[in-house]
Amino acid sequence: MRDDKPNILFIMSDDHASHAMSCYGSRINETPNLDRIAYEGMRFDNCFCTNSICSPSRASILTGTYSHVNGVTTLATKFDGRQLTFPKLLQKAGYQTAVIGKWHLGHGGIHDPTGFDYWNVLPGQGLYHDPEMIEMGKRKVYRGYATDIITDLSLEWLERRDKSRPFCLLCHHKAPHRPWEPDERHARLYEDIEIPEPETFNDDYADRARAAAEAKMRIERDLNERDLKGPVPSGFSPEEEKRWRYQRFIKDYLRCIASVDDNVGRLLDYLDEEGLTENTIVIYTSDQGFFLGDHGWFDKRFMYEESLRMPFIIRYPREIKPGTVNENIILNVDFAPTFLDYAGVEVPEEMQGRSFRPLLNGELPEGWQTSMYYRYWMHLAHHYVYAHYGIRTMRYKLIYHYAEALGQPGAVDEPKEPEWELFDLEKDPYEMKNVYNDPQYADVVRELKDELHRLQQEVGDEPCEEVG
Repeated sequence: MRDDKPNILFIMSDDHASHAMSCYGSRINETPNLDRIAYEGMRFDNCFCTNSICSPSRASILTGTYSHVNGVTTLATKFDGRQLTFPKLLQKAGYQTAVIGKWHLGHGGIHDPTGFDYWNVLPGQGLYHDPEMIEMGKRKVYRGYATDIITDLSLEWLERRDKSRPFCLLCHHKAPHRPWEPDERHARLYEDIEIPEPETFNDDYADRARAAAEAKMRIERDLNERDLKGPVPSGFSPEEEKRWRYQRFIKDYLRCIASVDDNVGRLLDYLDEEGLTENTIVIYTSDQGFFLGDHGWFDKRFMYEESLRMPFIIRYPREIKPGTVNENIILNVDFAPTFLDYAGVEVPEEMQGRSFRPLLNGELPEGWQTSMYYRYWMHLAHHYVYAHYGIRTMRYKLIYHYAEALGQPGAVDEPKEPEWELFDLEKDPYEMKNVYNDPQYADVVRELKDELHRLQQEVGDEPCEEVG
């Protein structure tokens, strides 16, 4: 059976922005082991999430459905494990399945992982050092660093699996999620260098919706002492303090990524040593993007590029030509159908995504998506980001900040003035100028609104009463 069906090794980190990977042209770090996957397979440059926050993205990846369908719209909504997921279907098709690491979809009863022969997951966010984990319902503390431990447990499971059957392993890292605590091995990496600041580091939000200026994720104001690993030294000017804060944040973030990269290398080496490389699909991605000082921010949630874009690199020597790059739009809801396609399992009608296996073979399927729908539901919670939805095409992005809770769990019931944004990504790739009210774009606005409403109807989401 193993010769007919490929193994699947799905490695996902948390909050790893693609612009902190050297295979995506990072200016700030090197990721040699992740680069191996990209250079020996395909890199997708336009992989997007449909809701840029941890739990909802994870639920969409498992189910192939949007947040309003799978019920995980916010961090306060737990996943109902009775739903159909790709691991359940792979398990039914004879695969051995496991998830190890971050789950973040609830615990106990119907919220524990289902569809897995083995699971060992962090409770909630989990800890970086000496984390408690839940193994098949039983809690246990592991000594060491979370990224190493998750990889150790993954390698142990691979070693003891039934080698006559194909496997699907979900290796989910906590890193590089806030509060960015590196391991001892990388604690002094970048100590003697200054990390370059992004182009939009000193954004003043002048030409954008109020939502951008209102958000509470600013480098100079909203990083706390735990994030910075101590108090801010006295004597800085405001500009000097902002730069100091950025260096403290970004270096720890990149140190956490260095550990992820090392541990991805361990998994790749194991596949080589065991003769599994040729018949194993290896994926590396993150649950969403992240602002790395871009627009003066950290965190995610917004539909802006750095938050919306997910890294996605994939290697499968039997089918995927090495060193290839694809610029078509793929979404996190497309992952599940793609994995099922490779396993020879029929994709259920209720899955809203579509297999992108043809793209991996250099073919463009008829009617492939040239626009995507996004919705962030958790109004004002944690970082004061307004609830919004929108559409992204290959050139434009239209966002409607509808700015109300609508009864969503965890959202703050404090409505704000709704507002539209339009960005011409060809002329303004950093999204610094909202051109929604520019008469030259009036026809574009009409066309994009029509496409937005078409996509909402297609995925079964209810639009708000739109103003403006």
